[in-house]
Amino acid sequence: MSFQGTYTAIITPFCEGKIDTESFRKHIEKQVAGGVTGIVPVGTTGESPTVDMAEHIEIIRLAVEFAAGRCEVLAGTGANATAEAIELTQAAEKAGATGTLQVCPYYNKPSQEGLYQHFKMIAANTNLPVMLYSVPGRSGIEIGVETTARLATDCANIKGIKEAGGSVERVNQLVEAVPAGFSILSGDDPLTLPFMVCGAVGLVSVASNIIPEVMSGLVKLCLAGDFVAAAELHKKYYPLLRGLMSMEVNPVPIKTAAHLLGYCGPEFRLPLVPLSEAKITTLKALLEEFQVARA
Repeated sequence: MSFQGTYTAIITPFCEGKIDTESFRKHIEKQVAGGVTGIVPVGTTGESPTVDMAEHIEIIRLAVEFAAGRCEVLAGTGANATAEAIELTQAAEKAGATGTLQVCPYYNKPSQEGLYQHFKMIAANTNLPVMLYSVPGRSGIEIGVETTARLATDCANIKGIKEAGGSVERVNQLVEAVPAGFSILSGDDPLTLPFMVCGAVGLVSVASNIIPEVMSGLVKLCLAGDFVAAAELHKKYYPLLRGLMSMEVNPVPIKTAAHLLGYCGPEFRLPLVPLSEAKITTLKALLEEFQVARA
């Protein structure tokens, strides 16, 4: 298996403090209908830091059940403790996930050798294909280019990386360093086009929660080499993509947008809080401008 295409970093709906199972099911139906390659439950966008272990595994189980083989389920099972990441990954494998997303450990800031040993140990304890996730803005460090290449060479089931460092130059460096068949995917919606021009083969998307057909269409155009048409689509939707990521920390804007469109309730878990009324007004205007479809 190789990672290629559009994967939705899917929100986790809550209702009165519990997982809103029915809204989650309907939201996954929207993703399947929108033509995405896969969904990524319990990533950052799915509010993984505020769910407990049992909820984390249940969300993955529900995602597998509701996807019903119609798209890939790339389970977010990373952690800053290697043993916890292994436990979650093995639970995801048992639940029927098709792959795992492994975020760079956060807060404890391991060395590059520590990162190598962390991901190597996880890979050795699962049969699932692994996508690394480098996001220095959240974890404080990045998975180095050399470390990525070393893992890709040494671990047969480490198949790709979600690159969310915001650097086109780093994508160029990764393309040069990693072995053939190792996938680089954009971790930022607004950077999908330039990343794919440089050799990325897909996207882990936040915006596809509400416009899956647009984001999957953009990626398909890039994969087909039609960068002229892709550039037109990118230019058209860039203000929406940028707005969703800049008005507040993810996942607050995208989950608020999903609520405004009728896909889920407005509930977050502390320490995340709702958008201000002024920002909600701005978001409503943005959704109306782009005529984003309601549920």
